[in-house]
Amino acid sequence: MEASKVDMYLMTAGKHFESHQIGFLREKLLALDDSKFVQLQSVSLKDPTILLIVSILGGQLGIDRFLVGDTGLGIGKLLTCGGLGIWALVDWFLIMGRTREVNFQNVQRVLM
Repeated sequence: MEASKVDMYLMTAGKHFESHQIGFLREKLLALDDSKFVQLQSVSLKDPTILLIVSILGGQLGIDRFLVGDTGLGIGKLLTCGGLGIWALVDWFLIMGRTREVNFQNVQRVLM
């Protein structure tokens, strides 16, 4: 794929990934065929900042974990009211990293 396309994609979607993942993604995208670029564009990336806001507002109900795709943890948080608030508080610090990790895994599925 063209370097300009890759750089444009990484500029627009860079906030959805960890900083150490950007180099790996750039390398893989440069080696990617142009036909897969359409599939890459269709991958739904979740915004870590939005998930943090959801976690602050509805973390005790497990909504943040449901949105990330961690259904089991979401049910656990729902049944325990966010671990009596402790689990919800811990997730305020963890949810952004987990969101970026899930985004990276979704993009990797297209790249493989």
